[in-house]
Amino acid sequence: MNKPLRCAVLGALALLANTAFADNLSALIQAAKKEGELNVIALPHDWCGYGGLIAGFKAKYGIKVNELNPDAGSADELEAIKANKNNKGPQAPDVIDVGLSFGPQAKAAGLLQPYKVSNWKSIPDSVKDKDGYWYGDYYGVLAFEVNKDLVTKTPTDWSDLLKPEYKNAVALAGDPRVANQAIQGVFAAGLSQTKGNAAKAADAGLKFFAQLNKSGNFVPVIGKAASLAQGSTPIVIRWDYNALADRDTLKGNPKVEVVVPKSGVVAGVYAQGISAYAPHPNAAKLWQEYLFSDEGQLGWLKGYCHPTRFNDLAARKKIPQDLLSKMPDASAYKKALFPTLEQQEAYKAVITKQWDSVVGSNVK
Repeated sequence: MNKPLRCAVLGALALLANTAFADNLSALIQAAKKEGELNVIALPHDWCGYGGLIAGFKAKYGIKVNELNPDAGSADELEAIKANKNNKGPQAPDVIDVGLSFGPQAKAAGLLQPYKVSNWKSIPDSVKDKDGYWYGDYYGVLAFEVNKDLVTKTPTDWSDLLKPEYKNAVALAGDPRVANQAIQGVFAAGLSQTKGNAAKAADAGLKFFAQLNKSGNFVPVIGKAASLAQGSTPIVIRWDYNALADRDTLKGNPKVEVVVPKSGVVAGVYAQGISAYAPHPNAAKLWQEYLFSDEGQLGWLKGYCHPTRFNDLAARKKIPQDLLSKMPDASAYKKALFPTLEQQEAYKAVITKQWDSVVGSNVK
Protein backbone atom coordinates (compact mmCIF):
# COMPACT_ATOMS: atom_id res chain seq x y z
CA MET A 1 0.00 0.00 0.00
CA ASN A 2 1.48 3.38 -0.95
CA LYS A 3 2.03 5.93 1.79
CA PRO A 4 -0.76 8.42 0.83
CA LEU A 5 -3.32 5.61 0.61
CA ARG A 6 -2.11 4.11 3.87
CA CYS A 7 -2.45 7.46 5.60
CA ALA A 8 -5.94 7.91 4.20
CA VAL A 9 -7.00 4.49 5.50
CA LEU A 10 -5.49 5.12 8.92
CA GLY A 11 -7.21 8.48 9.02
CA ALA A 12 -10.52 6.86 8.21
CA LEU A 13 -10.01 4.29 10.94
CA ALA A 14 -9.21 7.00 13.47
CA LEU A 15 -12.33 8.88 12.45
CA LEU A 16 -14.46 5.74 12.82
CA ALA A 17 -13.01 5.07 16.24
CA ASN A 18 -14.28 8.45 17.46
CA THR A 19 -17.52 8.89 15.55
CA ALA A 20 -20.84 8.73 17.40
CA PHE A 21 -22.90 7.96 14.31
CA ALA A 22 -23.11 5.21 11.71
CA ASP A 23 -22.02 7.39 8.80
CA ASN A 24 -20.44 4.78 6.53
CA LEU A 25 -21.26 1.13 7.19
CA SER A 26 -18.88 -0.27 4.57
CA ALA A 27 -15.98 1.67 6.08
CA LEU A 28 -17.00 0.47 9.54
CA ILE A 29 -16.99 -3.15 8.37
CA GLN A 30 -13.49 -2.67 6.90
CA ALA A 31 -12.23 -1.12 10.14
CA ALA A 32 -13.82 -3.83 12.29
CA LYS A 33 -12.32 -6.60 10.18
CA LYS A 34 -8.93 -4.96 10.52
CA GLU A 35 -9.28 -5.15 14.32
CA GLY A 36 -10.31 -8.79 13.87
CA GLU A 37 -11.72 -9.44 17.33
CA LEU A 38 -14.61 -8.53 19.65
CA ASN A 39 -14.76 -9.04 23.41
CA VAL A 40 -18.25 -9.69 24.82
CA ILE A 41 -19.26 -10.43 28.42
CA ALA A 42 -22.23 -11.94 30.28
CA LEU A 43 -23.85 -13.54 27.23
CA PRO A 44 -24.95 -17.14 27.96
CA HIS A 45 -25.85 -18.91 24.72
CA ASP A 46 -29.28 -19.85 26.06
CA TRP A 47 -30.14 -16.25 27.03
CA CYS A 48 -32.25 -14.44 24.43
CA GLY A 49 -30.79 -16.46 21.56
CA TYR A 50 -27.26 -15.12 22.05
CA GLY A 51 -25.71 -18.41 20.94
CA GLY A 52 -27.18 -17.96 17.49
CA LEU A 53 -26.42 -14.24 17.40
CA ILE A 54 -22.75 -14.72 18.22
CA ALA A 55 -22.45 -17.49 15.63
CA GLY A 56 -24.23 -15.32 13.04
CA PHE A 57 -21.93 -12.35 13.65
CA LYS A 58 -18.80 -14.48 13.33
CA ALA A 59 -20.07 -16.10 10.12
CA LYS A 60 -21.12 -12.82 8.55
CA TYR A 61 -18.01 -10.78 9.27
CA GLY A 62 -15.27 -13.31 10.02
CA ILE A 63 -14.46 -11.59 13.31
CA LYS A 64 -13.32 -13.64 16.30
CA VAL A 65 -15.55 -13.28 19.37
CA ASN A 66 -13.96 -13.68 22.80
CA GLU A 67 -16.67 -14.58 25.32
CA LEU A 68 -15.94 -13.43 28.87
CA ASN A 69 -17.72 -14.72 31.99
CA PRO A 70 -21.11 -15.74 30.52
CA ASP A 71 -22.73 -15.84 33.97
CA ALA A 72 -21.69 -12.34 35.04
CA GLY A 73 -24.28 -9.88 36.32
CA SER A 74 -24.68 -6.26 35.27
CA ALA A 75 -22.56 -4.94 38.15
CA ASP A 76 -19.83 -7.44 37.23
CA GLU A 77 -19.78 -6.07 33.69
CA LEU A 78 -19.13 -2.53 34.88
CA GLU A 79 -16.41 -3.77 37.21
CA ALA A 80 -14.78 -5.61 34.30
CA ILE A 81 -14.55 -2.33 32.37
CA LYS A 82 -13.05 -0.54 35.38
CA ALA A 83 -10.55 -3.31 36.05
CA ASN A 84 -9.32 -3.37 32.45
CA LYS A 85 -9.07 0.32 31.53
CA ASN A 86 -5.47 -0.09 30.46
CA ASN A 87 -5.81 -3.61 29.12
CA LYS A 88 -6.08 -4.05 25.35
CA GLY A 89 -6.25 -7.84 25.50
CA PRO A 90 -9.19 -10.28 25.46
CA GLN A 91 -9.99 -9.67 29.16
CA ALA A 92 -11.29 -6.15 28.48
CA PRO A 93 -14.98 -5.99 27.43
CA ASP A 94 -15.71 -4.08 24.24
CA VAL A 95 -19.47 -4.14 24.82
CA ILE A 96 -21.90 -4.75 27.66
CA ASP A 97 -25.51 -5.93 27.97
CA VAL A 98 -26.91 -4.74 31.31
CA GLY A 99 -30.16 -4.06 33.13
CA LEU A 100 -31.58 -0.71 32.06
CA SER A 101 -30.74 1.09 35.30
CA PHE A 102 -27.06 0.24 34.85
CA GLY A 103 -26.89 2.23 31.59
CA PRO A 104 -27.08 5.68 33.20
CA GLN A 105 -24.85 4.45 36.01
CA ALA A 106 -22.15 3.40 33.54
CA LYS A 107 -22.45 6.67 31.64
CA ALA A 108 -22.14 8.71 34.82
CA ALA A 109 -19.01 6.78 35.76
CA GLY A 110 -17.43 7.55 32.37
CA LEU A 111 -17.37 3.90 31.35
CA LEU A 112 -19.18 4.22 28.02
CA GLN A 113 -18.63 5.92 24.66
CA PRO A 114 -21.50 7.18 22.50
CA TYR A 115 -22.63 5.52 19.29
CA LYS A 116 -25.92 5.70 17.43
CA VAL A 117 -26.74 2.76 15.18
CA SER A 118 -28.27 3.16 11.74
CA ASN A 119 -31.71 2.20 13.07
CA TRP A 120 -31.48 4.65 15.97
CA LYS A 121 -34.78 6.39 15.22
CA SER A 122 -36.80 3.18 15.55
CA ILE A 123 -35.55 2.55 19.10
CA PRO A 124 -38.16 4.05 21.48
CA ASP A 125 -36.97 7.28 23.11
CA SER A 126 -37.99 5.99 26.54
CA VAL A 127 -35.28 3.30 26.50
CA LYS A 128 -32.28 5.13 25.09
CA ASP A 129 -29.85 7.84 26.10
CA LYS A 130 -30.38 10.85 23.85
CA ASP A 131 -26.63 11.12 23.25
CA GLY A 132 -26.19 7.44 22.39
CA TYR A 133 -24.27 6.22 25.42
CA TRP A 134 -26.71 3.33 26.04
CA TYR A 135 -29.82 2.00 24.33
CA GLY A 136 -32.42 -0.63 25.19
CA ASP A 137 -32.03 -3.83 23.20
CA TYR A 138 -34.79 -6.22 24.30
CA TYR A 139 -37.31 -6.82 27.02
CA GLY A 140 -39.33 -9.55 28.68
CA VAL A 141 -42.15 -9.68 31.19
CA LEU A 142 -42.47 -11.57 34.47
CA ALA A 143 -44.34 -14.83 33.92
CA PHE A 144 -45.24 -18.04 35.72
CA GLU A 145 -43.24 -21.07 34.62
CA VAL A 146 -45.27 -24.12 35.61
CA ASN A 147 -44.38 -27.81 35.86
CA LYS A 148 -47.57 -29.33 34.47
CA ASP A 149 -46.66 -32.83 35.62
CA LEU A 150 -47.10 -31.60 39.19
CA VAL A 151 -49.47 -28.63 38.93
CA THR A 152 -52.90 -29.67 37.70
CA LYS A 153 -54.54 -26.25 37.54
CA THR A 154 -52.35 -23.49 36.12
CA PRO A 155 -52.46 -20.15 37.98
CA THR A 156 -53.48 -17.27 35.72
CA ASP A 157 -52.93 -14.30 38.04
CA TRP A 158 -50.94 -13.34 41.12
CA SER A 159 -53.85 -13.79 43.52
CA ASP A 160 -54.12 -17.45 42.43
CA LEU A 161 -50.74 -18.17 43.97
CA LEU A 162 -52.26 -17.75 47.44
CA LYS A 163 -54.61 -20.70 46.98
CA PRO A 164 -54.06 -23.81 49.17
CA GLU A 165 -53.47 -25.98 46.10
CA TYR A 166 -50.11 -24.26 45.56
CA LYS A 167 -48.61 -25.16 48.94
CA ASN A 168 -44.81 -25.52 48.76
CA ALA A 169 -44.91 -24.65 45.07
CA VAL A 170 -44.05 -20.99 44.37
CA ALA A 171 -40.49 -19.69 43.98
CA LEU A 172 -38.68 -16.61 42.74
CA ALA A 173 -35.79 -16.87 40.28
CA GLY A 174 -33.38 -15.13 42.61
CA ASP A 175 -32.84 -13.60 46.04
CA PRO A 176 -35.03 -10.44 46.23
CA ARG A 177 -32.47 -8.74 48.43
CA VAL A 178 -29.92 -8.64 45.61
CA ALA A 179 -31.28 -10.05 42.33
CA ASN A 180 -32.99 -7.76 39.84
CA GLN A 181 -35.30 -10.46 38.43
CA ALA A 182 -36.60 -11.33 41.90
CA ILE A 183 -37.01 -7.68 42.88
CA GLN A 184 -39.10 -7.16 39.75
CA GLY A 185 -41.19 -10.20 40.70
CA VAL A 186 -42.07 -8.73 44.09
CA PHE A 187 -42.91 -5.41 42.46
CA ALA A 188 -45.09 -7.11 39.84
CA ALA A 189 -47.07 -8.95 42.52
CA GLY A 190 -47.59 -5.65 44.33
CA LEU A 191 -48.63 -3.90 41.13
CA SER A 192 -51.36 -6.49 40.73
CA GLN A 193 -52.53 -5.99 44.32
CA THR A 194 -52.69 -2.19 43.95
CA LYS A 195 -54.46 -2.40 40.59
CA GLY A 196 -51.61 -0.65 38.81
CA ASN A 197 -50.51 1.89 41.43
CA ALA A 198 -46.73 1.75 41.00
CA ALA A 199 -46.09 4.09 43.93
CA LYS A 200 -47.57 1.60 46.40
CA ALA A 201 -46.54 -1.61 44.65
CA ALA A 202 -43.30 -2.25 46.58
CA ASP A 203 -45.04 -2.27 49.96
CA ALA A 204 -47.95 -4.29 48.57
CA GLY A 205 -45.57 -6.79 46.99
CA LEU A 206 -43.74 -7.36 50.27
CA LYS A 207 -47.06 -7.92 52.06
CA PHE A 208 -48.14 -10.33 49.31
CA PHE A 209 -45.00 -12.43 49.70
CA ALA A 210 -45.30 -12.29 53.50
CA GLN A 211 -48.76 -13.79 53.10
CA LEU A 212 -47.47 -16.31 50.56
CA ASN A 213 -44.73 -17.31 52.98
CA LYS A 214 -47.08 -17.53 55.99
CA SER A 215 -49.47 -19.77 54.06
CA GLY A 216 -46.63 -22.17 53.23
CA ASN A 217 -46.93 -21.61 49.49
CA PHE A 218 -43.60 -19.82 49.10
CA VAL A 219 -40.47 -21.93 48.62
CA PRO A 220 -37.25 -20.12 49.74
CA VAL A 221 -35.21 -21.66 46.94
CA ILE A 222 -33.91 -19.86 43.85
CA GLY A 223 -36.01 -21.33 41.06
CA LYS A 224 -34.23 -22.69 37.98
CA ALA A 225 -34.95 -25.17 35.21
CA ALA A 226 -33.39 -27.96 37.29
CA SER A 227 -35.43 -27.25 40.44
CA LEU A 228 -38.58 -26.92 38.33
CA ALA A 229 -37.97 -30.28 36.68
CA GLN A 230 -37.05 -31.97 39.96
CA GLY A 231 -40.24 -30.68 41.55
CA SER A 232 -38.76 -28.63 44.38
CA THR A 233 -40.07 -25.43 42.76
CA PRO A 234 -43.06 -26.41 40.59
CA ILE A 235 -43.94 -22.77 39.87
CA VAL A 236 -41.16 -20.26 39.18
CA ILE A 237 -41.67 -16.52 38.70
CA ARG A 238 -39.18 -15.43 36.05
CA TRP A 239 -38.67 -13.60 32.76
CA ASP A 240 -40.85 -15.08 30.06
CA TYR A 241 -37.88 -15.64 27.72
CA ASN A 242 -36.04 -17.73 30.30
CA ALA A 243 -39.16 -19.75 31.00
CA LEU A 244 -39.84 -20.33 27.30
CA ALA A 245 -36.22 -21.38 26.75
CA ASP A 246 -36.59 -23.88 29.61
CA ARG A 247 -39.72 -25.23 27.93
CA ASP A 248 -37.64 -26.00 24.83
CA THR A 249 -34.67 -27.40 26.75
CA LEU A 250 -36.75 -29.75 28.90
CA LYS A 251 -38.56 -31.08 25.81
CA GLY A 252 -41.68 -32.20 27.63
CA ASN A 253 -39.88 -33.81 30.57
CA PRO A 254 -41.65 -32.33 32.42
CA LYS A 255 -44.23 -30.51 30.35
CA VAL A 256 -43.85 -26.76 30.95
CA GLU A 257 -46.54 -24.11 30.61
CA VAL A 258 -45.62 -20.42 30.54
CA VAL A 259 -48.29 -17.94 31.59
CA VAL A 260 -48.21 -14.14 31.56
CA PRO A 261 -50.43 -13.09 34.49
CA LYS A 262 -53.64 -11.21 33.82
CA SER A 263 -52.54 -8.25 35.94
CA GLY A 264 -49.29 -6.89 37.33
CA VAL A 265 -47.51 -7.37 34.00
CA VAL A 266 -44.05 -5.82 34.39
CA ALA A 267 -41.54 -5.49 31.58
CA GLY A 268 -37.81 -5.48 32.16
CA VAL A 269 -35.52 -3.85 29.60
CA TYR A 270 -31.84 -4.56 29.07
CA ALA A 271 -29.45 -2.14 27.40
CA GLN A 272 -26.36 -2.17 25.19
CA GLY A 273 -23.32 0.02 25.58
CA ILE A 274 -19.77 0.27 24.23
CA SER A 275 -16.90 0.53 26.67
CA ALA A 276 -15.10 3.85 26.71
CA TYR A 277 -11.90 1.78 26.84
CA ALA A 278 -12.89 -0.79 24.19
CA PRO A 279 -9.81 -2.49 22.65
CA HIS A 280 -11.82 -3.01 19.45
CA PRO A 281 -14.10 0.06 19.13
CA ASN A 282 -15.01 -0.52 15.50
CA ALA A 283 -15.86 -4.18 16.02
CA ALA A 284 -17.97 -3.04 18.98
CA LYS A 285 -19.88 -0.60 16.77
CA LEU A 286 -20.36 -3.24 14.08
CA TRP A 287 -21.71 -5.62 16.75
CA GLN A 288 -24.29 -2.97 17.67
CA GLU A 289 -25.21 -2.50 14.03
CA TYR A 290 -25.71 -6.25 13.75
CA LEU A 291 -27.82 -6.50 16.90
CA PHE A 292 -30.08 -3.60 15.93
CA SER A 293 -30.49 -4.68 12.32
CA ASP A 294 -33.65 -6.60 11.37
CA GLU A 295 -31.54 -9.77 11.38
CA GLY A 296 -30.25 -9.19 14.89
CA GLN A 297 -33.62 -8.16 16.27
CA LEU A 298 -35.18 -11.36 14.93
CA GLY A 299 -32.30 -13.28 16.51
CA TRP A 300 -33.40 -12.02 19.91
CA LEU A 301 -36.99 -12.89 19.09
CA LYS A 302 -35.90 -16.44 18.29
CA GLY A 303 -34.62 -16.50 21.87
CA TYR A 304 -38.08 -15.36 23.04
CA CYS A 305 -37.01 -11.81 23.87
CA HIS A 306 -39.01 -8.90 22.51
CA PRO A 307 -36.51 -6.69 20.64
CA THR A 308 -36.93 -2.96 21.20
CA ARG A 309 -37.62 -2.46 17.49
CA PHE A 310 -40.48 -5.00 17.69
CA ASN A 311 -43.19 -2.48 16.75
CA ASP A 312 -41.17 -1.27 13.77
CA LEU A 313 -40.63 -4.84 12.57
CA ALA A 314 -44.31 -5.67 13.04
CA ALA A 315 -45.43 -2.56 11.14
CA ARG A 316 -43.22 -3.57 8.21
CA LYS A 317 -44.41 -7.20 8.45
CA LYS A 318 -40.88 -8.49 8.98
CA ILE A 319 -41.72 -10.98 11.75
CA PRO A 320 -42.25 -14.58 10.58
CA GLN A 321 -45.49 -16.06 11.86
CA ASP A 322 -43.73 -19.19 13.11
CA LEU A 323 -41.77 -17.05 15.56
CA LEU A 324 -44.89 -15.34 16.87
CA SER A 325 -46.71 -18.64 17.25
CA LYS A 326 -44.11 -19.84 19.78
CA MET A 327 -44.68 -16.81 22.00
CA PRO A 328 -47.55 -16.14 24.42
CA ASP A 329 -50.38 -14.29 22.70
CA ALA A 330 -49.51 -10.68 21.88
CA SER A 331 -52.55 -9.48 23.84
CA ALA A 332 -50.84 -10.62 27.06
CA TYR A 333 -48.23 -7.89 26.62
CA LYS A 334 -50.54 -4.98 25.94
CA LYS A 335 -50.88 -4.06 29.63
CA ALA A 336 -47.17 -4.33 30.36
CA LEU A 337 -45.75 -1.57 32.53
CA PHE A 338 -42.24 -0.34 31.70
CA PRO A 339 -41.06 1.16 35.01
CA THR A 340 -39.05 4.36 34.72
CA LEU A 341 -35.52 4.44 36.04
CA GLU A 342 -36.74 6.58 38.96
CA GLN A 343 -39.46 4.06 39.79
CA GLN A 344 -36.98 1.19 39.62
CA GLU A 345 -34.61 2.84 42.05
CA ALA A 346 -37.45 3.63 44.46
CA TYR A 347 -38.99 0.17 44.67
CA LYS A 348 -35.61 -1.55 44.58
CA ALA A 349 -34.62 0.33 47.75
CA VAL A 350 -37.85 -0.59 49.55
CA ILE A 351 -37.84 -4.27 48.58
CA THR A 352 -34.16 -4.99 49.24
CA LYS A 353 -34.15 -3.22 52.61
CA GLN A 354 -37.47 -4.50 53.94
CA TRP A 355 -37.64 -8.08 52.64
CA ASP A 356 -36.12 -9.53 55.82
CA SER A 357 -38.32 -7.55 58.21
CA VAL A 358 -41.59 -7.93 56.27
CA VAL A 359 -41.29 -11.37 54.66
CA GLY A 360 -38.55 -12.96 56.73
CA SER A 361 -37.63 -15.68 54.27
CA ASN A 362 -33.97 -16.43 53.49
CA VAL A 363 -33.97 -17.22 49.76
CA LYS A 364 -30.92 -19.17 48.59
